Amino acid sequence: METNQLHRGRLIDHLQLVVRDLKASRAFYTAVLEVLEVPIGGTADSYFWADELFVSSASSEAALGELTGRHHLAFQAKDRATVDAFHRAALAHGGRDNGAPGERPYHPGYYAAFVLDPDGNNIEAVYHGEAKRSAPSVVVDF
Repeated sequence: METNQLHRGRLIDHLQLVVRDLKASRAFYTAVLEVLEVPIGGTADSYFWADELFVSSASSEAALGELTGRHHLAFQAKDRATVDAFHRAALAHGGRDNGAPGERPYHPGYYAAFVLDPDGNNIEAVYHGEAKRSAPSVVVDF
């Protein structure tokens, strides 16, 4: 895989989930990330990726034959409607409800939904309310 430019967030560089059923996970993440307007990359039989998220089978070179445990991953959403759409897409593509869309007490304006992906990982979409970003991403050129 030749990469000439990366876009990275401010806190997490990347996260890898090692899953039992890559086909089911690909369908789940393709659906929910489409709602969040994050494209899926990678065409290998043992992995795919989207931005800082890498999802692989246990047979991938990076997984070393081990399945992961339960993880929590939160995606940023641009508004409340996107959080709602994320929840619907996840449930329609193999996810299980783990917290319907709604306000959470973490800070004023925190609106989120939680689902369990096909491997039981807790996946969240969150809208933090009205805010201004300094940049959409950090760009790394090679």
